[in-house]
This record gives sequence, C-alpha cells and structure tokens, in this order.
Amino acid sequence: MSVINDVEATEVRPRKKIRTSSSKQKAKAVAITPNEPRLFVPFRALGLITNHIPFSLQTRSHKGATDGPRIHLLTCLGRSWAMWEGGKMGLLFVGPEASDDITCLTMDGDAVWAASGIHVIKYLRGKEVARVTNPIGTKLSSITIFGSQLLALTEDGGRMFIWDISSPDLTLFCTIQFDIGFTAVFMLHPATYVNKILVASAEGDLQLWNIRTQTCIHKFAGSKLLTLPTQNTSSTPPSAITALTQSPAIDVVGIGFTSGEISVYDVRADERLMRMYMDNGGIRALSFRSDGHHILASASSSGHIALWDLNSGGRLLHLVRGAHDGAVSSLEWVPGQPVLISSGEDNSIKQWLFDSPTAAPRLLKFRSGHHAPPHLIRYYGEDGKQLLTASTDRSLRYTSVVRDSRSFEMSQGSLARKATTLSKPLASLKFSPITAVAYSSTRSKDWDDVLTSHTDEPLVRSWTVQSKRLGKHTFNYQEGSKRKAQSGSVKSVCVTACGNFGLAGSTTGEIHMWNMQSGLKRKTFKIGPCPQTVIDRLESSTKPKASERCITGLASDALNRVVIASTQDGTINFFDFHTTKLDHTLVIPATTSSITLHRDTGLLAVVCTDKVVRIVDIETRRIVRELPCGIHGRILDIAFSPDSRWLVAASLDSVIRTFDIPTGRLIDAFRTPSVATSIAFSPTNDFLATAHVDSVGVFLWANRAQYGEIAFRTVSESQISESALPAMQGVTEDEDEALEGLSALTMEDTPVDVFSTPPQLDGDLVTLTLLPRARWQTLLNLEVIQQRNKPKEPPKKPEQAPFFLPTLPGVEQRFAIEQKEDKKSEKPSRRLDKIAARTKSVFQKKLLEFEDGNGEDGFFDYIKSLSPAAVDLELRSLVDIDNLRQFLHALKQRLLSHRDFEAVQTLQNVFLRIHADIIIENIELREELESLLEVQRRESERVLELLASSLGTLGFVRDTM
Repeated sequence: MSVINDVEATEVRPRKKIRTSSSKQKAKAVAITPNEPRLFVPFRALGLITNHIPFSLQTRSHKGATDGPRIHLLTCLGRSWAMWEGGKMGLLFVGPEASDDITCLTMDGDAVWAASGIHVIKYLRGKEVARVTNPIGTKLSSITIFGSQLLALTEDGGRMFIWDISSPDLTLFCTIQFDIGFTAVFMLHPATYVNKILVASAEGDLQLWNIRTQTCIHKFAGSKLLTLPTQNTSSTPPSAITALTQSPAIDVVGIGFTSGEISVYDVRADERLMRMYMDNGGIRALSFRSDGHHILASASSSGHIALWDLNSGGRLLHLVRGAHDGAVSSLEWVPGQPVLISSGEDNSIKQWLFDSPTAAPRLLKFRSGHHAPPHLIRYYGEDGKQLLTASTDRSLRYTSVVRDSRSFEMSQGSLARKATTLSKPLASLKFSPITAVAYSSTRSKDWDDVLTSHTDEPLVRSWTVQSKRLGKHTFNYQEGSKRKAQSGSVKSVCVTACGNFGLAGSTTGEIHMWNMQSGLKRKTFKIGPCPQTVIDRLESSTKPKASERCITGLASDALNRVVIASTQDGTINFFDFHTTKLDHTLVIPATTSSITLHRDTGLLAVVCTDKVVRIVDIETRRIVRELPCGIHGRILDIAFSPDSRWLVAASLDSVIRTFDIPTGRLIDAFRTPSVATSIAFSPTNDFLATAHVDSVGVFLWANRAQYGEIAFRTVSESQISESALPAMQGVTEDEDEALEGLSALTMEDTPVDVFSTPPQLDGDLVTLTLLPRARWQTLLNLEVIQQRNKPKEPPKKPEQAPFFLPTLPGVEQRFAIEQKEDKKSEKPSRRLDKIAARTKSVFQKKLLEFEDGNGEDGFFDYIKSLSPAAVDLELRSLVDIDNLRQFLHALKQRLLSHRDFEAVQTLQNVFLRIHADIIIENIELREELESLLEVQRRESERVLELLASSLGTLGFVRDTM
C-alpha cells in the first residue's frame, strides 16, 4: 500500500468558448471536405434509452410545490447521456458526445459528471464546462462525489484519484494506490462517515479508507462477507462484489456477489446481519426502500427482481420474473415513495409501484426500445413522422420521428399473464422474428392495415396501428390445400394501394390473396413451371417444379391491374390482378433476392445476387437501367426517393450508395462504421433512415438537397467517403456549432463543373456571342429608334402635392428635399476642362490594354455588358487617330480568333458609318483598314461555306427520312 501525493497538470476547459466570427463560420460551412458525404448529413438517432451503465437518480423539492418532488433520471447512451423526467418519462435533453464511451455517470446539483476514457467531464445544462484527466493516462471506470471531493477508480482497479472540485482549477488532491491482489471495482460513501470511503474489490474484499489522511482504516475479509463453504476453498475462485449500496440504517450496507449471494453487513461491528440468495445469475444491483418499510430489492443478471422482507430475517416477499429481457443494470427506490425504478440492458427503464407493503409490484411507467438491433425498417404513412421497425427481439415497434414519447411496441396480446402462469420468459411467447412487412394507410381507420411474415412460419399476421395491437386475422396459406402439400414458409407480403387486399408468397411458389376486412381468401396466383432459359442458365438436368420455385418478392400497382412476383431462380412474373392469369415472364440474368415497386412511376427495382440492382419498367416490362453496387458485398436493402429520381442501396461492405436513375450514375456513396441492414426513405424527401447490425437505434440522415442547391457529379468506388453514425443529440454542443450544422444543410455547393462549355469548342469553328439578336439590331438602327421615340410634345408639369411640398418629376409621387445652396458658386475653369478632356474612359483604357496583349477577352466582355446606346456613345468618343487605329486592330484580331462574329460585324458597321470621313482623310489608317478588309473577306467566305455545308447536310437528312 502506498500513497502518491501527485498534483500534476490537469486539463481544464474554459467556462465559455470564444465565439468565432460569422465569416469564418460561413467559409467553413460552404466547403465540403472530400471525406464528407455530399448528399446525406448525420441528423439524429432514435430509440436509444439506456445501456448497461447504471443510471443516476436525483430528486428535487421546490418550495410551495404540491405535486411532490421532481425526479430526474440520467442514463447512458454510449458516448452521450440523456436526462429524463420521471413524472411522465419524457426526454428533457441529450448531452453532447464524448470522445470515448461513458463508463459511469453521477449528478451533483445542476452538474452532470461523466467518466469517459481518461477524462471526467463536467456538464452544465448539457454543455461541457470543465474536465479532469487521469495523469497516468489509463481509463477510468467508476466515479463518485461527496462534498467537495471527486473520486475516480482506474479501469484496472489499481488506483483511486481524488480531485478537489471546489477549487477553480479542479486540482488533483492525491492518488491512492491499492495493494496487489486488491482490484477496486466499486466505491460507496457510508452515511455519517466523514471523509470515509468504502471500496469493494473483484476478489470479494472490502476496505474502508480515509481520503484526508490517505490511510486504510479497516479491511473486511471476503470470508466474513460470504458464508457458503465453497467460497472459502482455495480451489474455487473468489466471488467478486458486483453491487454495493447504503441502507437507511447507519453503519449497514448491502453487498451483492456474482454467486447470487446477498449480505446485509454492519461495517462498524464487522458483522453480517442477514444473508439471502438468488438463483439464475449473479447480483447486479441492490437498493433499500426508504419510506419506512424495511424491504430490500435485488436484481440478477437473468432479468429477475427479488424483494426481501428484512423484518422477517430476509424472507423472499416477491419475485418478478423477466422484469427485463436481459440483465438488470441498476435499481433505485424513489426516496419516500413506494416506487422502484429499474433499468436493464434491454434498452428500457421501468417504474414499479407498490400499492401496499405486501402487494406484488405492478408496472407503472416505462420507456423502452428494441433490445436487439432492428433488421427491417419502413416508413409508415405519407407524412414521414413514424417508422415501423422489426427486430430479432421478436417485436414490431412504432417509432416516432417527431417525439420519442409517441413510440410504442405493437401489442401481441396478454403475454405477461401467460408468462406468469406458465413460468416462462416473456420473450419465448412472442412471435418469431419478422422477415417482411407491408402496409397501406388508406383504410387504416376501418380495419387492419399492416401485414407481416415471420421466420419459418406459414402464417401471415395482420396488425392495426391505430389500436397499437395485433389485428383480427391470421392468414394461413396452407388452409384449403391438399393434405400432402409441401410444407414451407411465407417469404414476402404485399398490401394493395387501396388497402382492401393482402397478398403473400411462400417458399413453395404459392401466392394467395385475402380480403383485409373479412379475412377471407379471394384469389390464388399460380407461378407456373420454370422457363427453359432459366434452366439452361442454372445448368440443371431436372426441370424445377412450380412448387419448388421460391417467391422472393411481391408488389401490386397503384390501380390494382397487375400483381408482380419475383422468384429465386431469376424471373419477374406479371399477373392480371382480376383474372389471376400469368401475362408475362421476364427473365433476369441473375437470381433475385427482393423487389421494390414505386407505384407512382411504375418503376420496379430488382435486387440481384450478382450485386446489381436492375430497374424494370412495368409498362414496357423491360430492363431500363442496371446499377452496379460494388464487388465486395451483396445488397441488403434498397429504397426509392419519393420522386423516384434516386435509388439508395445498402450493401454488406458497409457502403450506402445513391444512384441517379435517369442518368444511371452513382452520385453519392459513404461508408458507415457498421453494416446497414435496412434503409427507408422518408415520403417527404427530407430524411433517410438506417438500421445497423451493432445498434438498437434507428439513425436519421438529413437530405442536403432538400435544403439547398447541390451540384451532383459521378462518384467512383475509390471516392467513397467515411461518415460517423448520427448521435442521439439533435443539435451540437454550442450555438456556433449548431449554426454550422444548419449551414451544412443550407449550403450553396459550387464545385468545379467538369461539364461546363468552354468559350470556344474548336479553333476552326466560328463562335457567336450568345447574346440576343435584338441587342445588335438595336445598335445598327439606333438613330432610327431614337428619332422614332422622340417625344411629340414637352412633358407636362405634375400636379402639386398637398401642403405645397415640391415634388420630383416621374411616374411615382416623390417629394423633393430642399438643399441649402452654397454661397460660393463654382465658376467654370479652363484648367478643369482641359484635365477632363485628357481623362480616358474605361472603354479607352480596356482598348489600350487590348493592344498591349493583356486584355483581349476583357475588352469585348465589357462591350457586351454595355447597352446599345452606351456602345454608340463610346464609339463616337473615339476622336483620336491612335484610338481609331487601335479599334480597327481590335476588330481584326477578334475576327482572327473566330469569336463573337456577329458582334464584330455590328461594331464594324457602326464604326465605319460614324468615322468614315476621318478614316479616308488620314492616310496612316489605310494600312490597318486594308488588313481588316482582307481578314473580313476571308472570314466571311468561311462562314458562308460552313452554312452551306450545314444546310446541305440538313437537307440530305430531311430527304432521306
């Protein structure tokens, strides 16, 4: 045992972050890094309640409050945490993500403390305000706070760090190092013990420490805490302490072990008072009731909760079997109330109410989600506010995108009562995992609207979302068939757009249709024998029977005219909805695993085993697009965008690809940390929902194209970006980052367009200015237009405004503001007139730059930006001989470059009309004029030849057609 007085550097975060300038934010928001998805942005996660980390409970009483104390629950969500209100189990807010997984949580007043990696982070109202760091760099596993001390245990259980949180810089007070053979796992501050901490070990021992003097006061041997004789033998490994809690009685604590034994121990007398034992797993949590009734609650790793009567020597009072569908992680009694709160690894928090001291507890409130990763998700309805999610935990859940409190699990009947009667786990009585789900909300208020098929079952079950329960009908496709019919299971289901009929396809090639209201079977579709082309492709010597052709997908069009079925051997079969006749069979080059139909456009997406999605037009019944999805993993799920312009595909290589269907291009692809098993596109085109193999939540990705203009380009497989999964928190840590997150959605993306048209396609071609023809016609006839638009009579003086206010001339009524006249009147000066005459205009400056060879494009771009009247005025202002020669040279060079042909012709016409007399009188301009004439004659002949060739080619094509 040694004590290390080490006050090393502690990392302290500033209390308030410096706000960056808005210009920096805008610059950061506009840029898209190469490793960021262009189309989808991580938004938030749904369905996460808690994990295996114990929750923290806090009650607050306010003066004058009549509804009792407020209960706050703090749960861990991996790298972040969530605050819940205990009254209605509503979510208050979610904390920001830490750099590592959170291993322990606790609350101290308004502050939240979280151990994450080597740091202990302090949050106030969801924002990080400070943090302390382990000086030796190892991870921290457990923290506790009492008074002004923060205590933390390292993950290896060898040290305990103590910080003084009352100081502004959160200084490290001391470090306690435990003996070899003592692995600390839990800490508990005994009530009324000043500066004392009780430390439990994985070897089954306890130690009482004084943190002020850093001395071990007493050691409690594991042989005294345990009474089973097998625990004291040297051959059996010691039983670790897994739970430690304070009782309402002073000096008495409760201790739980992995062996299932519970000890009520007096630490002052070093004596065990009671001993209890739970079967089927070790003790995970203990809690003493504090409202006057001497009851101890214990939870096991198998999900059971036991209640012990301490007045009767630890007699078992009640046992709640299957309280959670997994190990219970934490138990807490609400102070002064007959309410027990439990959380488990099944992603749920439950409140149990005791109506009387001896009555069995009943479930009062709960908040739960999937406790196994969902493998099938689909948007329900047309508003994009809810999802139907199915998981291997044998449940079908309704998940709200808008508010977590609206989510619920679809009821499968009174399974809890059956589980209690039969003494079986509740999960064993649920239906098999769902393999396919289909719905139609058109008649959801009248009868059942959801159909599901289950693993290895010949049954199809209906559900009603409005009633939140299992529907009235269970369809069995084997009913009415022959006795010796081949057994099989339902693989695919479909509900028609009208909501009146439900279809199911099985592994034996049978397709049946039932009425959703009455549950009666209406029609049967026969798939028929396998086509010869498929047999040749499969290289099979025997022809497969119709009963051996597995149905992998079903769909019906929007008008109930066609039923489409895909088979595992690679065929798409089109049936007449009314006559059940097989109209057409389309053979696919590979075997098919599923199909998805966009009813509004009639596009059918077929997922094939050769890692290609083929788009089929159900009107022409032809393959119109083939979209390859890489070479490293098969396709797991696909989804159309609401306008059917995009197709999103998730593959086994953890890549989510987005294809532009009209062009067949891959426009976006990003890789997630884990494989996405199912995807769904929102009907409102704003979110993409994904489910992953290692998470019980559903993740939303915001569609960036819904909030701003995005320029798409083809993405290759080598340009796939990496993206982290969305967090539970909807906004980021502070206001600046939140604004940056919003600007990421509304950015104006202006990448380099590789398809932009160059100024000139080929040097041998003649390029025009692409300006309206009226621009140059107006310049040619400007004098005629001005003469025609000359006013016939002088303008009339407008009527005086009220109150004799002076008005300005014009269409709108505007008042003139009188300005004080300057007493010093400016007299005209000849010097100023000479300076103004020598000043060059912008037109003349650009003309001079053009002659120097620096601004050829700039000069003519400036001319094209002027109005016809301004161009005419600039040409008339060329009175110098040098300016005239420079302009003639500019026209000749532009003709030689084969650009702006019609503009040069117009400018040449107007220029010669204005300055013809001056050019004839000055012989120094004749050489430049003759050179322009030669170039003009040559270029005009080229244009006439090109026009004649084009007209001839057009005439030949028109005559041959």
